[in-house]
Amino acid sequence: MRKAFLQLHTAVFLAGFTAILGKLITLNEALLVWYRLLFTIITMWALFAFQKKLQRIAAKDMMKITGVGVVATLHWLSFYASIKYSNVSVALVCFSLVGFFTAIFEPIITRSRINIIELLLGLIAVVAISLIFHFDPTYKTGIVIGIISAMLGSIFPILSRGQLKHHSTETVTIYMLTGGFLFLSLALPFYLKLFPSENLLPQGSDIIWLLILAWVCTVWAMQLSMSALSKISAFTVNLTYNLEPLYGITLAFLLFREDRMMTGAFYIGLGLIVCSVLLQTLLVYRSGRKSPAKVKAA
Repeated sequence: MRKAFLQLHTAVFLAGFTAILGKLITLNEALLVWYRLLFTIITMWALFAFQKKLQRIAAKDMMKITGVGVVATLHWLSFYASIKYSNVSVALVCFSLVGFFTAIFEPIITRSRINIIELLLGLIAVVAISLIFHFDPTYKTGIVIGIISAMLGSIFPILSRGQLKHHSTETVTIYMLTGGFLFLSLALPFYLKLFPSENLLPQGSDIIWLLILAWVCTVWAMQLSMSALSKISAFTVNLTYNLEPLYGITLAFLLFREDRMMTGAFYIGLGLIVCSVLLQTLLVYRSGRKSPAKVKAA
């Protein structure tokens, strides 16, 4: 059990580290996501085929999963764009809005009842970001893009959950990422025409960071999560992933000294985010809810 918890927290830490890599990689957000997907799906197809974990699925289901992949890719695209237009800390604070958007979209998509407590906890994050947006105009563009990213990041786990009831995690993940890669490959020329990039190929250390992003923070992190899930509840897995933004912001403070760039409004907002995470953790723990584990966004 101790090993499972270590695997889980390592996976969450790696999820938070993806934002750091987004800052280190000099490619623009579209090329960054394209290379991440390219390296990831090549590795996953080889790995899962060797492990014989892939299932055959109907064309109808494949189209649905591909659609989820498009949403996931747009989430990643806007997440890294938010980092490029602001910084890691601001992007991750915006990412905390995922809970708020989930509380809104999940009842609509699944036709279930609205959870008032989750909605109220999500509103704390809304207040936090409103404070930052109002008092610190420096990162307004990054904040707007980050809010869009959080909205998309709340939708694709809800959509993928239905497929996870009928197909293995490996099958859903590989078809989802492959669908996202094909979509981005078609859209990339148009994107680069609107937002040109000086370099189309990774330069210098970019290739190392991209391989770490794909192999360590995507493939290995997913393997760690699935391994941990075999020993501990999905409820605990989902709960622990609340720490992802906090891990990432701590790393940004330590590595990039972003704490020196932030205003008082940011710290007030960050304090509200921490309070909402702690409250959500306490309430979910007491209620003992055991919802299915979600395919994580970052």
